[in-house]
Amino acid sequence: MMHRRRSAIFATLGLVALALAACAPEPTDPAPSNSSSPASPSQTAESTATPEPTSTPTAGADADDTIALPAGCEQIYSAEMLASLTATVPPLNDPGVTLLSTRNAELLEILSSGIPTLRCSWGAPSDYGLATNVSLVDAGQSAAVLAALAAAGFGCADQNGGKICRIEQKMLTQDDVEATIGETHYVRGNGWVSTAWVNFDDEGYTEDIVDTLWG
Repeated sequence: MMHRRRSAIFATLGLVALALAACAPEPTDPAPSNSSSPASPSQTAESTATPEPTSTPTAGADADDTIALPAGCEQIYSAEMLASLTATVPPLNDPGVTLLSTRNAELLEILSSGIPTLRCSWGAPSDYGLATNVSLVDAGQSAAVLAALAAAGFGCADQNGGKICRIEQKMLTQDDVEATIGETHYVRGNGWVSTAWVNFDDEGYTEDIVDTLWG
């Protein structure tokens, strides 16, 4: 019964997740799935975009706003956060997890454009976990990300010299199981941190990444 409920949650996520991009074009990638079927082009682009660590300064950005792409997922968290995630949402980077770090079509287009990106996921294929991308963007891409978030109804606020934007949606599956999905994005200088989660309490999660990468 639990297996059927978990499958139902992921089978219906695509329908509800459209609310996360209410003002944006409909995404073309499939809903997060527990199946082992081949990934869509957008999934493949996000999952395999792992270039060598580099830094891409954004025109007009302060030196303190510029980050380099970390070499591995362990480097984007504080020691305390890494230990907490390892204990509560294992494993890191399960190959069966196909959850994207956003469902917004405009944001997926930017992610799949070839920008330097490090993808990190937590949790096994199930109804609990998250996926995060740390990406390097130029000034135009940064502005496009913020514009897409505003148009999609995200709530945004200033934080640590950048912008943090959140959205959350509760849903009932066809088996009347309640699930909560959401996204959190942070944009500052040449960096963009995008996270999508399912039934995960993300309080302090993105903030820890921000403190670790930007100091």
